[in-house]
Amino acid sequence: MTSLQAATDAHARPAPKEGPGVEPAEQRRQRLSPDERREQIFACAQRLFAQRPYEDVSATDIASAAGVARGLVNHYFGNKRGLYLEVVRLNSTVPELAVATLPDGTLQERIDASVTWFLDTLENTGGTWLALGSAGMGRDSDLENILVEAENESVERLMDAMGLAGRDEGREQVRAMMRAYAQLARSGAREWLLRKTLSRLQVHTLLSATLLAIVSDAVPALTPAAGPREGPP
Repeated sequence: MTSLQAATDAHARPAPKEGPGVEPAEQRRQRLSPDERREQIFACAQRLFAQRPYEDVSATDIASAAGVARGLVNHYFGNKRGLYLEVVRLNSTVPELAVATLPDGTLQERIDASVTWFLDTLENTGGTWLALGSAGMGRDSDLENILVEAENESVERLMDAMGLAGRDEGREQVRAMMRAYAQLARSGAREWLLRKTLSRLQVHTLLSATLLAIVSDAVPALTPAAGPREGPP
């Protein structure tokens, strides 16, 4: 083949697709460890599930966004459903690190730090948490169990962060208050990120003031002698 023919053939071949959700060819060719490759697939799936309903995202879409063969999605996660469940599990639970890194300060300082962490996480993940666990999988028992477990773990972490983990009397009522607060946090995040009716500062103020009222007023009203601790144990 002459150099002219080679150049003509190269020009005739379509260029690799580039754009949102598609990595450049040099990145797709990059050698990654199994853990790094798995994390790459997970990150791409997380982004796609945040942008589109579950039923509108295919395993092929995820593989294409990650620059891998579709078989690798199945290799690491079983199938699209297994990958989705793992994305939901990770994004719906407050990690232990979020509590461990709170400042050893006043109740107000810990509340402000907790709300800041929550809003930072939502902003950094593009609001993934808000898009997950909704319609698309029907009445899936595994999904429901994950959401219930995530809520329970998050409530326990929030109680720990507020210095309420050690109380026994009225514990179920405190959990109920924290679950109600979690629903407010989700609603406030929707108003900020999706509906654009509230600013981040307004949501921060709403959530901080409400959590302070719960911990300082509502919880002590259950058992006045066992209010929240002002610092970590």
